[in-house]
Order: sequence, then C-alpha cells, then structure tokens
Amino acid sequence: MGTVSLPGLVQVIVALVSDKREGCVCGLTGSGEFSGGLATFPNFLGLFRDLSCRGETGMHCSRARKVGREAEDEPYEVVLAREINQTYGPKGSAQAFDFMFDLHNTTANMCTCLIVDSGEPAAMHVRHYIQMHYTQSPCPIYLYMLPGEEIYSINSVAKVGIELELGQQPHQVVRSDLFTQMRDLIACALDFIELFKKGTAFPAFEIEVYKITGRMDYPCYPNGEISAMVHPKLQDKDFLPLNPRDPIFQTFSGEEILY
Repeated sequence: MGTVSLPGLVQVIVALVSDKREGCVCGLTGSGEFSGGLATFPNFLGLFRDLSCRGETGMHCSRARKVGREAEDEPYEVVLAREINQTYGPKGSAQAFDFMFDLHNTTANMCTCLIVDSGEPAAMHVRHYIQMHYTQSPCPIYLYMLPGEEIYSINSVAKVGIELELGQQPHQVVRSDLFTQMRDLIACALDFIELFKKGTAFPAFEIEVYKITGRMDYPCYPNGEISAMVHPKLQDKDFLPLNPRDPIFQTFSGEEILY
C-alpha cells in the first residue's frame, strides 16, 4: 500500500465536460456479473443526457479491448472491441466520452473496491470523493496496472474511467446488498460529476492506494496441473497485510507453503 499525492482539480473541468458526450455506464462486460447489468437500467441513470449500456453475456468482452488489425477472420470479440472504441472513443481523442462507469462484481472478497488503471488526477478525484462521501463501507482503491503495461479495460476508452468491483458474489446471482451498494456508489459518483459540471474546485489531497507489485501463480505439478489452493488462513483476507512466512498456499495433501 502506498500514498499518492494529487493536485487540485479546477483547470481541467472545461476540457473534460463537453456538451454532447458526457458519459455512459457499462454492465455485464464480464459474463454473469448481474449486479452491474441491473444497475444500468435507464430509469436509474436518467441524470445522463447520453446514456449507453451494452452487456454481452456468455463471453468476457473485457479481454478483447485492444484494437487490432482488420481481417475477415477476426474473432467477434475483436470486432466488438473496435466497435466500442469507435462508438465511445476513439480512445485518447477529444471526441471520447468524458466519463465511463464499468460495473463489476467478483467472487473474491474485495468488498467495495474502486479499481484504477492509472493515477490520472481527474479519475483519482472521483474516487476520493466516493471515499469521503460513501459511508456504508470502506472503499479501498486498487491500482492494478504494473508500470509500462498497456491499459485495455473498456472504461479506458473514455477520458475518465471509473471501475467498481464488488464482492463476494457468485456469477449469475444478484445479492440485494451488493446491488444496493452498486447503485448508491453510482449515485455518489454522479453527485461528483454534477459538482464538477458546475465548476466546483476540488482541493489537492493525499490518498492511500493498494498497488500491484507482482503476480504469483498457483503451485503446479511438473505436468502443469495446479497442486495447491489458497491457504484457509489467507482465504477471503483481501486488503489485509501479508507478512513473510505467513501461510499462503495449502497443497491438496495438506502441506503449507509459506510466503
């Protein structure tokens, strides 16, 4: 976990808020994540003048956000990725949507997690506002990209992307508590945008974020098959300290593997 210092937010307001392409909300970009799909009902998101939401079930569209070369035999996911980029972007252009919400739920015990692709100031201000005004549960901020990695999530098409990850929730199931939290978080973010549009100045701040330092694979047998599972003392302990020699995996035969 580290601390990030962010500048105040006032000069970029005019550049980010346009007359016609404010924002959109995406749900079901991960198959079976129903809370985000239900939270994209237009009657709830009527504050947007231009609302678009599209979910594709039965596939993980988020794996295909990179815009590749056109070819006749391209997979459907690649074609859809190009269509999304042209509709809501193009990515990195002045015509791109100002804000994009990407709503997810997960089987992991991430609680109410605000995912960040980068430390871009406007995106961090949205998350800071949510942390300060959403009081139902803590909202850890997770900066999940390693330095130098290409950002390819669907919300990266917009100028400011906001990704919510709520859990634990099984796929193709709706938990009423997480659905309500998802809706309240969006309402809180919309409050920020309304203030943003009115020219409200947001002061500089420091904020704690969880940053990825690396990735660890499951232990495997020589043939490549997984040989262990998450240790019961670590299971569901998201965002808690992991100390040297803490048990991290347990083999199927009961042996502990330490961190």
